[in-house]
Amino acid sequence: MGLVVCILVSYLLVKGYQNTQKLVVNEITIDTDDRDSKENTLHILHISDMHLENISVTPDRLIESIGSHKIDIIALTGDFLDRKRSIPKLIPYLKALSKLQPVYGSFAVFGNHDYVLNESNFVKLKNVLNQYGFQTLQNENRQVEIDGKQINIVGIDNYSTKHSDVKKAFTGINRGTNLVLTHDPNVVLTMNDYRFDYLLSGHFHGGQIHWPKPYHLRKMGQLVKMNMIKGLHQLKGRPFYISEGLGQTCFNIRIGSRPEITIHHFSVNNQIEKAM
Repeated sequence: MGLVVCILVSYLLVKGYQNTQKLVVNEITIDTDDRDSKENTLHILHISDMHLENISVTPDRLIESIGSHKIDIIALTGDFLDRKRSIPKLIPYLKALSKLQPVYGSFAVFGNHDYVLNESNFVKLKNVLNQYGFQTLQNENRQVEIDGKQINIVGIDNYSTKHSDVKKAFTGINRGTNLVLTHDPNVVLTMNDYRFDYLLSGHFHGGQIHWPKPYHLRKMGQLVKMNMIKGLHQLKGRPFYISEGLGQTCFNIRIGSRPEITIHHFSVNNQIEKAM
């Protein structure tokens, strides 16, 4: 019996590691009010949870998987690393992504693992992202314009570590389409007074070990109890996406999940004057 258990565990560990190399590229199409206008579609590359301490996808493999897709915006939604020595490992990924030359820029928010760093090392992480062309948003917003329509890129800081300030993140926004970037998707449950047209997040890794069920996620917020741990969801008619992430945490294995990047085809709606 003991030998059988040992063989089964060994098989799962090997299979689990192999799964971390099986990168999945998912394409998601989101229509808003302007359904018939393909000219007003943003093509967003979304990458979350790189966890550079445990990642099996190389920068070259990452870029190869994207292929010839047009990329308008790159969105990185946190959990890059949690150790100082991993910061240099991020640079080859940022260099590779910068070659995609996104039309409207590259943006990044931080996750709970990034805040494990002490203040000086966190600043180093932020500076590296900025140096390679990624605008970091900590409860801030930026505007881009597509065919005369305003898109607000809203970066909400990490919810689970109490760094989020939704009101501050939406400061100054009174019109346009709101694309929200954040790490922990549970923040959507606090956003009744703030309109978003689409929200990108990560945090749950699709369970990472999703077999038979991701019981270990129960402590990670209300969305888990609502069975919202990966993929496309809606809350009160507002769509949001939870990425399974690119890397792994704790152990470099995945069972019942795969490393994921997503390309979102997001149709920008008509500009509407709306107070937050």
